[in-house]
Amino acid sequence: MVPRHCVSLVNTTLKATSKEIFPDLNYLMNVELILVKEQNGVQFTSSTLVASACNETAASVSDERETWGKKIDFLLSVIGFAVDLANVWRFPYLCYKNGGGAFLVPYLFFMVIAGMPLFYMELALGQYNREGAAGVWKICPIFKGVGFTVILISLYVGFYYNVIISWALFYLFSSFTDELPWVHCNNTWNSPNCSDWADNSSVNDIYKVTPAQEYFDRGVLHIQDSNGIDDLGRPRWQLTSCLAVVIVVLYFSLWKGVKTSGKVVWVTATMPYVVLTVLLLRGVTLPGAIDGIKAYLSVDFLRLCDAKVWIEAATQICFSLGVGFGVLIAFSSYNKFSNNCYRDAIITSSINSLTSFFSGFVVFSFLGYLSQKHNVALDKVARDGAGLVFVIYPEAIATLPGSSVWAVIFFIMLLTLGIDSAMGGMESVITGLIDEFKFLHKHRELFTLFIVVSTFLISLFCVTNGGMYVFTLLDYFAAGTSILFGVLIEAIGIAWFYGVDRFSDDIEEMIGHRPSRYWRLCWKFVSPCFLLVMVIVSFATFHPPTYGTYTFPPWATTVGWCLAMSSMAMVPLYAIYKLCSLPGKFCDRLAYAITPETDHHLVDQGEVRQFTVSIEMIIVLYSAKYFYTTTSER
Repeated sequence: MVPRHCVSLVNTTLKATSKEIFPDLNYLMNVELILVKEQNGVQFTSSTLVASACNETAASVSDERETWGKKIDFLLSVIGFAVDLANVWRFPYLCYKNGGGAFLVPYLFFMVIAGMPLFYMELALGQYNREGAAGVWKICPIFKGVGFTVILISLYVGFYYNVIISWALFYLFSSFTDELPWVHCNNTWNSPNCSDWADNSSVNDIYKVTPAQEYFDRGVLHIQDSNGIDDLGRPRWQLTSCLAVVIVVLYFSLWKGVKTSGKVVWVTATMPYVVLTVLLLRGVTLPGAIDGIKAYLSVDFLRLCDAKVWIEAATQICFSLGVGFGVLIAFSSYNKFSNNCYRDAIITSSINSLTSFFSGFVVFSFLGYLSQKHNVALDKVARDGAGLVFVIYPEAIATLPGSSVWAVIFFIMLLTLGIDSAMGGMESVITGLIDEFKFLHKHRELFTLFIVVSTFLISLFCVTNGGMYVFTLLDYFAAGTSILFGVLIEAIGIAWFYGVDRFSDDIEEMIGHRPSRYWRLCWKFVSPCFLLVMVIVSFATFHPPTYGTYTFPPWATTVGWCLAMSSMAMVPLYAIYKLCSLPGKFCDRLAYAITPETDHHLVDQGEVRQFTVSIEMIIVLYSAKYFYTTTSER
């Protein structure tokens, strides 16, 4: 097969042939013959020579780009990025809250029609074009803004995601003690409302706070020293030190590119599975563990009648696989051109979902134990988010023999879960910008230092006394509606402007066979419709963020929306810039903007492939015209 970017060089030969055969259809036939040449390999002497030259050029370009040391490095990197803290603190609770095993029905449904197709699409897009999130849009330049959108989103997420890892590191250091600091209420940070679970009479239940909750809020965050987001205070040196350690680890994992990060993930991507297995083996031996697991798996199909269950399943799919951050595009761009990205997409997305399901057994075995130990209902201890991994789970661990050892093991798992996901986000930013601004290639180490230091400086707002309010605001707006919007535009750009058929040809060129009709239908119709609905639902169900009983002031919500809009605005802003910077009339500019850069010579010839009608339709139209003309003459 002749590579697509080489087909244009045989245009003259094909034109001569088309003029002899169909002089009246010269313009449209040229395009169709090019497609025939491209897809079916029609042989011409001159084209054979061109193909050889082009293959050499493609090979030289491929050799210039760094590739993964081993295939397993790529797989572990993708798995490590996709499997993050949300797999542990989000999915199990959603499953329990939304009908137990019945929740798997909408979850798997959306996984098949949207999650996997979008995952596959991003891997193939990056591997074929071998550039980051912005550079891949040479296939349709007007959509390059969505590349900058996802780069900005990844950068924004780094501002607060690294703080979670610093909390885990703080807890890890605090676990190296004979008695864990979140066991009792006799610490300097405790309030009069602090009360053990067993002491139900000393404090009214409304105001009762457990030692573990107070340790997180008052001992780690020191949120009691802040009155709200407008009263942050100075960064706390303990958390700042932990954050600095995280940043140093990230830098030395990324500074040399995938050659170094591909080795780090051998530890960070595999360690969570070892620890989860160890914790499960310990958890199932605890009293009440089986009751917790039964509650996790209990099936309530009536919950499927609730639209909110389906919305939460769809939302979980959107965010758990990691599409829309530019990470999958960046990682796959370092693959060999002939790598089987289809198989990789199936394997890694399936492992991600299975990990979420498996972690539920670990979480609910301990929640069942905690529920029985304190003689309270399971829903009193079951929660999601940071409260699960920094309050409930540490509290359960603290009641075990050898609690310090179990705490160290648990927080090492959180560290490894967070580090490789943070590495993926930073790699998306670094690769995306380096590929777009070529002069940065020679200065990758300095540019990586600039990115991680900038991230550190912004993150300092999240380690102040009121840092949890900044963290909540960033978490609420940085990657919510904006990432759904980004993936929607990405899907539209590929399916409707670049073209599903052309995209399928790209994949066939890489792996030797075209995607089945199922994948093509999902890319063109199902996934875009799914994403459009999710964007609408996201706007329609919006409510201002809160943290506990604290309600954010209107100005903070406005700042949050400005943050979200700043990334989404890249799409129209870049489109306007592109149309204004191109030469010619508006129609010519639009033609250049929606045509792959390798095909701009076709625009010069008045040929825009995106709007070319098939040759069969042309023959039908000419036949109809001939029939109408002869009939009229008669």
